[in-house]
Amino acid sequence: MTNKTTSPISSLTRANISNLKPYASARSEFSGEASIFLDANENSLGSPIETDYSRYPDPMQWKLKAEIAKVKGMPATHQFIGNGSDEIIDIIIRVFCEPGRDNFLMFPPTFDLYEIWGKVNGVEVRKVSLLPDFQLDMEHIPNYIDEHTKIIFLCSPNNPTGACLNREDVETILTHFEGIVVVDEAYINFAQQHSFIKELTAYPNLIVLQTLSKAWGLAGLRIGIAFASEEIIHYLNIVKPPYNMSDAAINLGIEALQQVDLVNERIKILVESRKKLERELIQLPLVINIYPSDSNFLLVKFQDADRVYQYLLENGIVVRSRSKVPLCEGCLRITVGTEDENNTLITTLKNFKSE
Repeated sequence: MTNKTTSPISSLTRANISNLKPYASARSEFSGEASIFLDANENSLGSPIETDYSRYPDPMQWKLKAEIAKVKGMPATHQFIGNGSDEIIDIIIRVFCEPGRDNFLMFPPTFDLYEIWGKVNGVEVRKVSLLPDFQLDMEHIPNYIDEHTKIIFLCSPNNPTGACLNREDVETILTHFEGIVVVDEAYINFAQQHSFIKELTAYPNLIVLQTLSKAWGLAGLRIGIAFASEEIIHYLNIVKPPYNMSDAAINLGIEALQQVDLVNERIKILVESRKKLERELIQLPLVINIYPSDSNFLLVKFQDADRVYQYLLENGIVVRSRSKVPLCEGCLRITVGTEDENNTLITTLKNFKSE
């Protein structure tokens, strides 16, 4: 890494994106109040279901962003809403990486979708393996960075390892790397470490990803959030589809965000359940190790993990096998379930018979 010099976000953005005139949807061209909308070729007779979804949604999701602002303390103009974090990751790569020329860094084992979207977009993916303790290899990261390295993806708490990255290491990267740094905080509500949202004013190249899929329990609605400078948000908005979020997702997201106390109580229950599940799992002879977790899942190393995985499937229990992932050999990723689900898992594992 080199000492950081101030670098305008515009210089990191692909030229064709900077010069792109985004699609102007019907609603985006209108501001003010009106009672009759005859601009978008919608069905004026309505939809066949009780809730009327015949009208296009707000392309900028301002009401949803207003509710997020109340909870997260970040103004709506510093938010981008995506159809899950998946869509946002794709858009970030498309905005900042020139296909066939630029590259980005990721740190396996981590979220596979960074690599997938990189390959889809024709961008070189450079992998710097985490250390055995699942922390960043700060000594060797600079060897992978060149003038075409545009993005560094950091997942904290990390998936599938479950642990947060050392905050000082992340801050070192933010200070010295001149490209875009994405801190993916999908599981941050389950962690003791504070979000990097408060660092946005200090680091203009920072993008923080969060989601309503995990702690908020809205995985089926696909609501991902990027927090960043207004300039970065501007470029993300240029590239996004005009109506990337449905009215149903927007309205239900608003409803959920008004239940902060209930969500916080459920987070506490899940964290306590995680600790209890860990205590019970470690007592099983077939369990070798359980890695520290700041999330709503555990990475568990088993004796003969593949057989355990198949055994659980045969008993109607689906977990995620990570046994072929480097540094996660012999591991299964187990989400913290309800009390009954966790009890069934433990009982089933107690009945597992090794050869």
